[in-house]
Amino acid sequence: MIAVFAVAPVVLITLLVGLRGVAAMRTTSDFLVASRRVSPLLNSAAVSGEYLSAASFLGVAGLVVKDGIGGLWYPVGFTAGYVAMLVLVAAPMRRSGAVTVPDFAEARLASTALRKLAAVTVLVIAGLYLVPQFRTAGLVLSVVSGSPYWVGVVIAAVVVSVTLAVGGMRAATYVQAFQFCFKLLLFIVPAIWLLVQAGPQVRHEAVHPVEFTHFAHDTPVDFGLEVTLELDQTTTVRAPDGTPITLPAGEFRVAEGTTLVFPAGTEVPGVRGGTAPGGPGWQRPLLDLQDAGHPLLGTWAVLMATMLGTMGLPHVLMRFHTSPDGRAARRTAAITVGLLGVFYLFPGVYGTLAKVLVPQLYLSGATDTAVVALPSQVDSGMPGTVFTILLTAGAFAAFLATSLGLLLVVAGAISHDLLPGGVARLRYTVVGAAAVVVLLALPSARLDAGVLVTWGFTVAASTFCPLLVLGIWWSRLTAAGAIAGVAAGLLACAGAIVATLFGPPVAGWPAIMIAQPAPWTVPLAFGTMVVVSLAGRPPAWAPAAMLRLHLRERLDPGPVRGRDLGHSSWSARRSSAVRRSTRRLGR
Repeated sequence: MIAVFAVAPVVLITLLVGLRGVAAMRTTSDFLVASRRVSPLLNSAAVSGEYLSAASFLGVAGLVVKDGIGGLWYPVGFTAGYVAMLVLVAAPMRRSGAVTVPDFAEARLASTALRKLAAVTVLVIAGLYLVPQFRTAGLVLSVVSGSPYWVGVVIAAVVVSVTLAVGGMRAATYVQAFQFCFKLLLFIVPAIWLLVQAGPQVRHEAVHPVEFTHFAHDTPVDFGLEVTLELDQTTTVRAPDGTPITLPAGEFRVAEGTTLVFPAGTEVPGVRGGTAPGGPGWQRPLLDLQDAGHPLLGTWAVLMATMLGTMGLPHVLMRFHTSPDGRAARRTAAITVGLLGVFYLFPGVYGTLAKVLVPQLYLSGATDTAVVALPSQVDSGMPGTVFTILLTAGAFAAFLATSLGLLLVVAGAISHDLLPGGVARLRYTVVGAAAVVVLLALPSARLDAGVLVTWGFTVAASTFCPLLVLGIWWSRLTAAGAIAGVAAGLLACAGAIVATLFGPPVAGWPAIMIAQPAPWTVPLAFGTMVVVSLAGRPPAWAPAAMLRLHLRERLDPGPVRGRDLGHSSWSARRSSAVRRSTRRLGR
């Protein structure tokens, strides 16, 4: 019943709001960039709604429960990335006249091969980001309603694909802007209610944490995933029907779908690869990734991935192409920083309260559900149920809003950059891509959503970040250098991900460099681009291309396709300021 009241209104409103985009769907530009007529305020709300994904709404609080206070470095990186984007990328990207990131790559460097490589990179980033959205939708719905995991996955896919196929970017903009306001309200109000309702004792424990060593009362733990427990002594627990179960000392593997009831006073077992909430390591304001013993390095690795990756996220970059001009794109980025700053004040509240009220979630690996599990812990009556419904609705809105933008860039990469087609092909591609993501998400329940999303940021930081920064600010960049750099970053990240999933265990700082490889993959991509570019020669029209990106536009020259940015077909459309500057360069 909770699922019906929480999900049904969100789904219905998403579809109804999305219908506003139907009337203006005639061209590819209408479908992908909403005819470039989105105002800064509406666009910034849409960007924020799109950016605040499952990893933000649920994942950050879950990371605080699982990894400790250091988990709050994730939102620092998420928000700081927009400051860098505001300074370096936003306005020049809009002035390029491109529709997608691969569009920009070909327009700036006149390389079809680079365009294709960039399109493949878009698919990799979007896949790493989309799968955890659908995965967490299925997980949350199963927790609050008891429905099978696949139900939430399929519902999210159907709603997102139908909304996009009908209304494109314009529909996505309206839905994401509405859902940002919706999520902000449904995140702040329950947080205030929880703080008041929890009482002074819980609030004191939240800001003065102690290690979770013994169960304070009989506590059922639902193991949605297979977990290996580490017990110092033989422990007796109960099955849900009251049958006693003896867990031997040492390692004990709990099968997926098992529920165990730990009696009051029982010593809390350890979890392989986990840190007990509230302990000294948990309270440290740094991230000890992989328990490697190098928290400062782990924190820098996450910050590099999240901050620089934000500048390269294709679904965020596409949003700036919907702005009327470069100035509007810069305003959009500036307002977005403020909106995200307000939202990210609250994940720490949920995380620290969850450490006190539901610390057992770290045993089952279900820390992503900590936010929706909190209301019932402070009030088992109607108010607790109502706030559980509201938080579930906000979480589902987060899945849908982010999935809209990601699925749109997937469709653009396939049906605009790899296999160019019209609006009809884009619509079919949206539906087909959603079906593929469902097939990928169904076996992904056991994967950590935060890890997958961070990998997406790492790939973006190691490919599109150097491509955009050098493409916008360095006239010596060549097509060969860009291709080599993007390929190097993509292959390095892919190798690190494969090694993490399938390679042998690694200890110490190499474990961080494999699990979060941004500290070496980003310099590798930048260095490769620079070295290969210096070995070649930039085209003669590179200065004109740079001027196009940096001079304020007087009139919107319209979308640029292919090689137009540096050749005569674009010259016929460029502004008088660009003409005068180009003539001066030729003297």
